[in-house]
Amino acid sequence: MSGTDERLRRLAAGTLLPGFSGTGLPPWVVEAYAGGLRSVALYGTNVETPQQLTALCGDVRRRMPEAVVAVDEEGGDVTRLHYPGGSPEPGNALLGRVDDPAHTAASARRIGLELAALGIGLDLAPVADVNSTDENPVVGVRSFGAAADLVARHTAASVGGLRSVGIAACLKHFPGHGDTVADSHVSLPRIDASLDVLRSRELVPFAAGIAAGAETVMTSHLLVETVDPQRPATFSPLVLRLLREGLGFDGVVVTDALDMAGASGRTGIPEAAVRALAAGCDLLCLGPQTTPERYAAVLDAVVAAIETGRLPACRVEEAAGRVARLAETHCTAAFADAPPANVRSDLAARALTDRELARAFSVSPRVAPWRATARPASIVQVDSATNLAVGSVAWGPAAVGATTPVDAVPDGAKVAVVGRGVGPDHPARGLARRLETAGHPVLLVECGWPRGDVDVVTYGASPAVASALVGLLTGWPS
Repeated sequence: MSGTDERLRRLAAGTLLPGFSGTGLPPWVVEAYAGGLRSVALYGTNVETPQQLTALCGDVRRRMPEAVVAVDEEGGDVTRLHYPGGSPEPGNALLGRVDDPAHTAASARRIGLELAALGIGLDLAPVADVNSTDENPVVGVRSFGAAADLVARHTAASVGGLRSVGIAACLKHFPGHGDTVADSHVSLPRIDASLDVLRSRELVPFAAGIAAGAETVMTSHLLVETVDPQRPATFSPLVLRLLREGLGFDGVVVTDALDMAGASGRTGIPEAAVRALAAGCDLLCLGPQTTPERYAAVLDAVVAAIETGRLPACRVEEAAGRVARLAETHCTAAFADAPPANVRSDLAARALTDRELARAFSVSPRVAPWRATARPASIVQVDSATNLAVGSVAWGPAAVGATTPVDAVPDGAKVAVVGRGVGPDHPARGLARRLETAGHPVLLVECGWPRGDVDVVTYGASPAVASALVGLLTGWPS
């Protein structure tokens, strides 16, 4: 291989963000680092126990000291550090309901301290989407809310909390995934809002996050039809111009995972990578199950596109340069010392209490008489589908050991039936009707974003939220 060829391969490698399978650092990732790779992503499938995660991150620190480690640690329903047991943080939607930016910043700071202790320098958070469509299947409680100004102030607070402990933040999913009814993991969503609406709604939180100093922005795999009806945002120079020129962002543009159907369902991942770089993206997220073969195929495709002139070398140099500058300050070597335990304990002590979280729930008038009924209380949790961003994480009262199997509910007990995504056809509704018919006083509880008439909406399902829900339903400890 000539010196020119080697330089091109190192440049191309510097734009890639692979994940990997398993709970240990694979040799091929270390070899890719030696070949120019500057970043790696961890996912829930890489986490088995806290001890194993600490060992894995320690291995990355030792063998890849100049690499940036990235993770989707949003808090709330989407967690990687606390996979699969669930996050100790309440999550964005409930923080938006509390609407105190100081609490949002403190939550982000707690997350940031955990990341710093592990040597993880880039948090692929916060979600800056305005969840303007209740039926949104992939954003929902990951959003701070349905109003642009509310989402903007909490996005800025979250960015500030992460950056206060040296963690780079990532605003996602540009230009906004909130006004969609499809999940880009499995299809290609579309937004048909006018440019004026985009500027007054979708772009407002991104502008606030950029002003707060966010180092990176993640693109979404969706069609913004009023801007570019042909190319999804990740592959659209026109959409990225809204970010670069319209919002003045000069940091790293990260793609959402290119293994998602909305990105590569028709083209394959290597071609998607070339198109994303050509459009103006800098760091290409390859997804959680990246294999050495997939990594090599993407790398080969980018190098070939440069060699044929399809992808200008200056574009790849620009992208790799931005990633390298991020790595200079947020690589694993920058987090050699864990934060003092007393700092983390002090922040945890200032977290919102169960009662404070419960006050941010939406509660119907039926709840007070149900609680006052002098009968034993049972909580029945109904299996509920979720999206790939959340994954298989413990949720709801089951995550804190507070549920009863439906066939073990005592005669005459009052029952809270808990689900998430409780739309018209959700099985929780049928179960609630059957229990009422059998003579039980019943409440219907939604642990997600509200989609219909229910008695309690918690706006999240993490163990932190579940603990508050259990206190509301069964009585607070004296």
